[in-house]
Amino acid sequence: MVHIWDCGAGGLRELASVAVESSGYDEAVGQDGSPESPAVAWHPHEPQLMVAGEGRVVQWSPAGPAELNGPPPTACYRSLAFSPDGRTLWATPSSGDEDSPWDSSDVLNLLSGTVSSGPRWDTGIVEHPGGGLVATLRSDQGATYVLFAQVDHEAAPGAVMRVLRRALILDVDGYEPPVFSADGRHFAVRGNAYDNSLEVFAFPSLRRVLATTLGEPSPGYPYPQEWLDRMRAWSRQNIAFGAQPGVLWVGTPTGTLIEVDLETEAAAVHDVPAGSPVSGLGTTAAGELVVAGAGGDLVLLSVRGDSPKTQGPDPDTAKAAVAAFLDATSEVPEVPDGDDLENHLVVTDGTRTWDSDDLATVTTATAADPTWLRLQAAINTARDQGN
Repeated sequence: MVHIWDCGAGGLRELASVAVESSGYDEAVGQDGSPESPAVAWHPHEPQLMVAGEGRVVQWSPAGPAELNGPPPTACYRSLAFSPDGRTLWATPSSGDEDSPWDSSDVLNLLSGTVSSGPRWDTGIVEHPGGGLVATLRSDQGATYVLFAQVDHEAAPGAVMRVLRRALILDVDGYEPPVFSADGRHFAVRGNAYDNSLEVFAFPSLRRVLATTLGEPSPGYPYPQEWLDRMRAWSRQNIAFGAQPGVLWVGTPTGTLIEVDLETEAAAVHDVPAGSPVSGLGTTAAGELVVAGAGGDLVLLSVRGDSPKTQGPDPDTAKAAVAAFLDATSEVPEVPDGDDLENHLVVTDGTRTWDSDDLATVTTATAADPTWLRLQAAINTARDQGN
């Protein structure tokens, strides 16, 4: 069930609920042990919500819900996203590849109702506040790429992502989609399959400015049950940027919000009126915080206006960040069959940068290096010894 709320006039009012059958997800559970939620996506310009179930997508608007024509009966989408112009719906995994559905995606042209094949992505697509650029994830058990792409709106039959060479690489998998600040100068990523990690990166440099573990770091396998319980107490949807540039909000299992100033590295703790564990955190278009509690409560919060940091972001700042990023990279050429996208990327973890030649020759790594780099060094060493 997906609940839709109106947050106008400084209050909250439930408008509707949308239910979809999702029997195909019976085996899928989230980090907290509960079933995965249905895939949802808001239209970028209109009050329109897409909700995916098994073999169908429900389109909600103030006029009510309606079945979306186009998705094949084999569709079992786990993630949805609108193109920036709102005319195309991107969905994954692919409905047309029974053997390897996660190797591609569906592109649904909402004007014609046609469905075509799109590039591989697996966890959300987020548009940069400056426009002209989107970010998405491409995950494997060893590493996750945060890919950046321009969008070709003239492509037929629907908008197509053109992946760029500069990319961010994260250790292992299990991440949520990136969350951009309103001015586009920072983005945060929550997740990691083995830790409650939180990382924040500057944009367009992709330099890491914050890396921490919420709660206790992983003790290693086999995981004690008490540690698993504490880990699952932290929501994976518990971060948000408000209207203040450079300020990140983090919801906690103790029912508080942590306000983190990324410039000064200062943190302040605020009580949430309901006081229940934070199960979800987001922002409205006006920059107000929306806090969902594990007790079923939903709270709308406004940040006090007595600080210069509460002033709204300059839209030119976000546009300039996108322009600088595009100037420093180029489009990945069409990848031929049998070739890997990774061979065309220049990746950074926020502190170091590698191109494909670097990664093909690295043979040493320490215990302090990320898992993916240690694996790459071991593979290269075994290859060289075999030669």
